[in-house]
Amino acid sequence: MSLWASNRLNFVLILADDLGYGDVGFTGSSQIKTPHIDRLAKDGVIFSQGYVSSSVCGPSRAGLMTGKNQVRFGFDNNLTNYLPQFKDEFHGLPISEKTLATRLAEKGYVNGLVGKWHLGDKEQYHPLKRGFHEFWGYLGGGHHYFRSKPNGKGYDCPIECNYKTPQPISYITDDKGDECVDFIRRHKDEPFFLFASFNAPHAPMHAKEEDLKLYSHIEGEKRRAYCAMTHNLDLNVGKIVAELKAQNIYDNTVVVFLSDNGGPTPNNASLNAPLRGGKGILLEGGIRVPFTMTWPAKIQAGSSFNKAVSSIDLAASFTELAGAKFRAEEMDGVNLIPYITGEKPGQPHESLKWRFTISAAMVSGDWKLVRLPDRLPVLYNLKDDLAEQNNLAFEERDRLESMLKELGDWDVRLPHPIFMEGARWKKEQLKLYDRDWSLVQPK
Repeated sequence: MSLWASNRLNFVLILADDLGYGDVGFTGSSQIKTPHIDRLAKDGVIFSQGYVSSSVCGPSRAGLMTGKNQVRFGFDNNLTNYLPQFKDEFHGLPISEKTLATRLAEKGYVNGLVGKWHLGDKEQYHPLKRGFHEFWGYLGGGHHYFRSKPNGKGYDCPIECNYKTPQPISYITDDKGDECVDFIRRHKDEPFFLFASFNAPHAPMHAKEEDLKLYSHIEGEKRRAYCAMTHNLDLNVGKIVAELKAQNIYDNTVVVFLSDNGGPTPNNASLNAPLRGGKGILLEGGIRVPFTMTWPAKIQAGSSFNKAVSSIDLAASFTELAGAKFRAEEMDGVNLIPYITGEKPGQPHESLKWRFTISAAMVSGDWKLVRLPDRLPVLYNLKDDLAEQNNLAFEERDRLESMLKELGDWDVRLPHPIFMEGARWKKEQLKLYDRDWSLVQPK
């Protein structure tokens, strides 16, 4: 290994897609076996109150890639069909926003994206123009697991690759794992940033027969497929970690694993237990995700961090660890490492805030506020009521008013959205706040 590689950190960001909070071992699953993800978590720190910046894919990834709450630059909604009142050329991550990949490229890193982008399909938004040097994947929000078509659209689109002719898809989760391994092998002697952007276990519910057999005892075809898909995701996380170890760079690599949002129960049969809610809403099940960080040279194995952190903190953390600087107004995230190691006391954030279509929310310490259009605001104490069952708005009126004021002052200073998804989604999201959610793990 070169002196350059030994003195510079590598970064591997592993992002699952629509993974339920309760569907990996370290968050309580006994039904789905995820030994590789659990081992990765055990090697580092588990963020027990780890959030993403949105409850759906596109905005969450916009926050992740910029380190800024994406509603601050108008990326409020998912990228869907263009609406006539919005200009098509602004349908993506604004070019005025600097990405994590661009910041790392400026410090000499080689950056690779394997998998899903979902931050704009226009030329100006292409990942190769947003700081990535290599791209194997697709620009949209999902893909068929077993096929692509030369002239296919949507989930059948062809795989793009700028460094080779992409191979035919075998099983796309496996293919992504193989591409990540290949990237590590090719760039082991230089500092790199690998964004391993999986679409598992996002729909369509496509699983390999050999994985399905392992879960043949699971009742329900969709849940069985989901378990098999998550199992396969775990195998490919294992491939990535094994290659880092084989190249003797694991200790000097920061590896993060998380999901882009909560599981969309019942769409993909995911489970967010013990949390209430799921993808598309701002209850804990929509925005609190399995979230770990591993850096053997610095972070104590088997540790946990119990204060609120956000996916937007990753861009700030990686940027500072790479030796770059940024102005405070450029990012909402903070470098988490001093907090994890105990070098800096206190909590990374006094509060975290969300806005998504019909709803807004805020977490401050143990308290969680959710604001909806058709009812009085609700207030939960997450320390005592993680499942958000007991509304304390009437008992804590002063706290409620103070948090509503802070959330409202933030909200009215945000810009208008630069695009929006169809209005039909507003009604669908509101319904999710009233549905029953499973709060216990299956046996």
